[in-house]
Amino acid sequence: MNNEFATFDIAEYLDNEEVITEYLSAAAEDPNPDVFLAALGDVAKAKGMSQVARDSGLGRESLYKALSKGAHPRFETINAVLRALGAKFTVVQGERAKQEPGNV
Repeated sequence: MNNEFATFDIAEYLDNEEVITEYLSAAAEDPNPDVFLAALGDVAKAKGMSQVARDSGLGRESLYKALSKGAHPRFETINAVLRALGAKFTVVQGERAKQEPGNV
């Protein structure tokens, strides 16, 4: 019996803007910032790292480094990558804030 499995690569399934948006949105909700960075890296891989690097104004190596596990990229870097992907941060009122009196 052969128990070899193909390596799962989420980037293969990030094939349209709606899926990409949902994937990044779900990752952004995770309290661990590494989850969002990993998702951003997956999307960049799906779109083509070289193209994302060019569109974001980053070098390809810098992009890989910024999105690698344990990296702590600057907000400007994340924002540039999001713009290159055709995405942006949006702030919405969270559930906890809606429930607590006195929150605006």
